[in-house]
Amino acid sequence: MNDLPESDLTFLRGLVKASRQKPHRVDWVDRDGSERATVLSPAEAVQLNKIAHGLKVSKAEVLHRAAHIPAKPGAGA
Repeated sequence: MNDLPESDLTFLRGLVKASRQKPHRVDWVDRDGSERATVLSPAEAVQLNKIAHGLKVSKAEVLHRAAHIPAKPGAGA
């Protein structure tokens, strides 16, 4: 493994670290009415909590609202 580039080693360390942390699941309803579940890392959960607290809504409501944000031009397939 030591013969891998540092960027690959950093990536692999991150994967191992993330797998050792407890994931956070948020159930929410997509803009088309379908039920979704998003699994967040602890860092993502903290960020989502901050956003939800600032908007004074639930985490599920933040994700529901985010589903209505248009994609950036040129993004995706």
